[in-house]
Amino acid sequence: MKSTKIEAGNKFPPLIVNSITGGQSDISKPEGSASWRMVIVYRGRFCPLCTQYLNQLAEHTEALGNMGVDIAVVSADSKAQLEDQLPKLNINFPIYYGLSLEQMKGLGVYISHPRSPEETDHPFSEPGLFVINDSGTVQVVDISNNPFVRPELNSLVSGLDWIRKNDYPIRGSYEY
Repeated sequence: MKSTKIEAGNKFPPLIVNSITGGQSDISKPEGSASWRMVIVYRGRFCPLCTQYLNQLAEHTEALGNMGVDIAVVSADSKAQLEDQLPKLNINFPIYYGLSLEQMKGLGVYISHPRSPEETDHPFSEPGLFVINDSGTVQVVDISNNPFVRPELNSLVSGLDWIRKNDYPIRGSYEY
């Protein structure tokens, strides 16, 4: 598998996906008074760990908002699949669907085939998290090849607060 990962310090590309409320949105840009955006790519409705993670993330929305970071989450699911998942979610941030295979490749997330039709009916992304700063640059990136490895949310939120308050530089951008 050839991969093109988005690297820390690079510009985050426009990411136009479908909104559950209708239409399309570029989720690479913060909204409202936020100056940074956290984009989370999740596996889809079939993944109970994703549902759990998103529900836990909702508990941190206020703290993230207070530091100027808003949240958008997206999967490759269809609208019907997302609508089926919504009753299991207790979230307070926008959720999107229809992430294409080309978009997944462009983000550099790991992509998996379903194990069975009961799981899902399309290739899907493994977890990815991108924090985009006020210049549209990737400040923090975390890409996993399975659902069991994701940033621990308390550490992530406190770390982002520290980064913001201390003008901490983008790490991991050494070129070799």
